[in-house]
Amino acid sequence: MYPKRFFLVGPMGAGKSTIGRQLAKRFDLPFIDIDNEIENVTGADIQWIFDKEGEYGFRLRESKVLRRSVESNTKAVIATGGGIVLNDENRLLISSAGTVIYLSVTKQQLYERIKRDRKRPLLQVEDRQQAVNRLFDERDPLYRQIADVIFSSSSTQVQRVVDELARELDHLELSCRN
Repeated sequence: MYPKRFFLVGPMGAGKSTIGRQLAKRFDLPFIDIDNEIENVTGADIQWIFDKEGEYGFRLRESKVLRRSVESNTKAVIATGGGIVLNDENRLLISSAGTVIYLSVTKQQLYERIKRDRKRPLLQVEDRQQAVNRLFDERDPLYRQIADVIFSSSSTQVQRVVDELARELDHLELSCRN
C-alpha cells in the first residue's frame, strides 16, 4: 500500500525523529534515524565526530549510512539529519528511493525549539539566531527541491501532527493509484 520508504527531511528541531517514530508506528513500519545509526556504527556521538573529523568527516559518514539504509531495501520511515541535503548525491538518492516529506517550520519556531540545545554541533556559536537563519536560508530551497510533500510541523502536539500527516499521505497514496 505505501511506498518503499518515507524520508523525513527538514532542519534540526523540526521534529523528524519524534514525528518519524510515531509515523512509523502508525504505518507499522520500522523507524530509522540516520544520526542514531551513525552513532551506533561508530560507537561515538555526533559531537565527538564533529570534534575529531569536522563537518566534512561527519557528512561522509552520513552519506554512507544513508546509502546502506537505501540498499537494504527495507520499507521504513527514515529521519535524516538536517544537513543531509547539502550533498547532491544524497538528494538524488533520497528523491529516487521513496516519498520525501519536508517537515517545515518558521525560522522563529526553529530558534525557539533549539535555542537551549547544547548537543547540536553547528549551534555551538555565540549568535544562535544568526546560525539558525543562515542554515535555514541555505537548506530550505534544497528541502523544497526534493520534497513530495511539504508539511508544517509547527504544532507542538506530536500526535496531531502525525494524524494530519498520515491523512495527507493516505490522500497522496490514493491519488497516485488513480
